[in-house]
Amino acid sequence: YYIGSEVPRDDPQWDRPFYGLNTWPNPDVLPGWRETMEEYHQEALRVCKAIAKLLALSLDLDADYFDSPEMLGKPISTLRLLHYEGISDPSKGIYGTGAHSDYGMITLLATDGVMGLQICKDRNAKLQKWEYVPSIEGAIVVNLGDMMERWSNGLFRSTLHRVILNGQSRYSIPFFVEPNHDCIIECLPTCQSENNLPKYPAIKCSAYLTQRYEESHLKFSSYKKQT
Repeated sequence: YYIGSEVPRDDPQWDRPFYGLNTWPNPDVLPGWRETMEEYHQEALRVCKAIAKLLALSLDLDADYFDSPEMLGKPISTLRLLHYEGISDPSKGIYGTGAHSDYGMITLLATDGVMGLQICKDRNAKLQKWEYVPSIEGAIVVNLGDMMERWSNGLFRSTLHRVILNGQSRYSIPFFVEPNHDCIIECLPTCQSENNLPKYPAIKCSAYLTQRYEESHLKFSSYKKQT
């Protein structure tokens, strides 16, 4: 179940990709559920903005560099409610979720305590080493996405991760944050030097996300044809 940035129809940007109105269950069936999810969405966004301040300071920028009207004033933020069930077998290519890194800036991940999330710290290793992420009660897992890697000119690396199932039912709630549609993602000056020139071209946030989703769709369509 996806819950995106709620943008009303009277907003001039309501019909842009990744914005718009959410589809909510009937309140008679789930009383108070919408209010709970909207409150969680707002709180998760607040936490992401606080993390963005720490990231800015670590990059020798002003604390509010990312948390500005031009960048996170009207972010693309999506809450997903996920349920995994079954058994994984990597030798047969069967996963709860295959290996990937998130497209955006920051991802918060709340889980139910059931193990399953794995990360690979060195994606370029010939023999990748996968490690389970321990479940800590009351803690949220924080992933950096591909946009943050581009912004930092590779100083920060997006987290390669996957989900391996062992037969237990597993629930997780990822919260993805990307900046405003028109925000330009480009290598920051503080992450460049004579020996570290920009590795990525500048690109508008909405164009980058659309490109990545289209690539994923093509890969999935190709996989379905092969199977």
